[in-house]
Amino acid sequence: MADTRQVRANPFNHLRRALEQLLLILAVLVWAPLACGKARAAEPPRRPNVVVFLADDLGWGDLGCYGNPRIQTPNLDAFARESVRFTQCYAACGVCSPSRAALLTGRTPYRNGVWRWIPAGSDLHLRESEATLPEILRREGYQTAHVGKWHLSGKFNSADQPQPSDHGYDYWFATANNAIPSHKNPVNFVRNGTPVGPLQGFSGPLVAREAVHWLDVERDPDRPFFLAVWPHEPHMPIDSDPRFMAPYADIEEEGIRQHHGNVTQLDYAFGMVMEALKKEGLTENTLVIFTSDNGPAGRGDTDRRRVSTGGLRGRKPSNYEGGIRVPGMVRWPRYFARHHIAAGTESDVPIIGSDIFATVLQAADAPLPRDRTLDGVSFLPALKGKRLRRSQPLFWRTHNGPAECKAALRLGHWKIIADDGLTRFQLYDLDRDPFERIDLATQKPRVLRRMVKRLRAHDAAVKAEGGTGQTPEE
Repeated sequence: MADTRQVRANPFNHLRRALEQLLLILAVLVWAPLACGKARAAEPPRRPNVVVFLADDLGWGDLGCYGNPRIQTPNLDAFARESVRFTQCYAACGVCSPSRAALLTGRTPYRNGVWRWIPAGSDLHLRESEATLPEILRREGYQTAHVGKWHLSGKFNSADQPQPSDHGYDYWFATANNAIPSHKNPVNFVRNGTPVGPLQGFSGPLVAREAVHWLDVERDPDRPFFLAVWPHEPHMPIDSDPRFMAPYADIEEEGIRQHHGNVTQLDYAFGMVMEALKKEGLTENTLVIFTSDNGPAGRGDTDRRRVSTGGLRGRKPSNYEGGIRVPGMVRWPRYFARHHIAAGTESDVPIIGSDIFATVLQAADAPLPRDRTLDGVSFLPALKGKRLRRSQPLFWRTHNGPAECKAALRLGHWKIIADDGLTRFQLYDLDRDPFERIDLATQKPRVLRRMVKRLRAHDAAVKAEGGTGQTPEE
């Protein structure tokens, strides 16, 4: 017989269900923020900001941190104590326009088309077909700015040739080449296509002041940035603020006081930019690269061009070490901490200006161009003391310069130097003879043959790819 008794409802069932729902709501309220926090912690770290500070004609031996016994460079010396300092850092060319083009493209000058320094009015310019560092970074969400010397177009601020904005810069404040009439009170700066007119002050600090303004006012704090700071010091025509010449008052010759003061003026400008990064709270995750576009001009014993090569042979525009080996320092505190890199260390790993392109793109987790030959590689491994793997050798070719050293190539510790036609050669062992005093071409015939073969093959490949159709202008 079926059980016909009714099931009586438990009066506590509704209370229990309400309590369970309340506990569920509380759990969501408590754990959701924690879960979001964990998700945020798992997000990739913010891409680094990048500052490339490029001196003009600064010698390898001009800074205190590179052994100069007299010139005062307190800001750069302090920076060296926070950085990895490279003892074998090279410019990509012994003159400025090609060196600057290589920095922005990662390609050796005869390959990227800027194979000589660019005279005013020349048809020569950095081609828009080149993929530049600011252009790629801007596509990756970076804000980009250039302040200082440009010298990558013969027709500056003209619609006839690409200008900084055409190569990826959102903001620019620049001169075509040198500050005119000198570093003092320049009249030829252009800001975003509009001539600025006469300025009061000295070039390096004026350029740094513009960089500071951009960091403080123009910069979007929610985006990473790429900032190129390219002052004119110590390129001619040198003119130095008397306050930076004061430490050298005991030196009788005015030209030496002017030069030394000019390097100290450069150092002061560098300090202004570093202080701005600190003030804005940007130091920890900003990759700062300091270097020079080439070695020093002049003979080193005339007028105001007393720039020091630190004893290295040759000067701008030669391919001896004094013309192409330059100061090079890199600081990135967050990367140093992550990879246990000690600040204030030095590296003897050879690097070159064209490496800056691949280095910055790797740091920014941005893609390298795959449709062209790149000569530079990322030197981030060198910060950790590791040697670099190169598919292209260290190579220099200079249109302007002494006849006996128009081209050079380095493999390991061997360096070959040649004339324009690659028929006369010099051979040096840079490990034993960094000052290039002993030519080993006759003593090491097997090494010479190997280096000649590599130089000729590489030179031919570079020229075949880099033809511009533009006529050289002497």
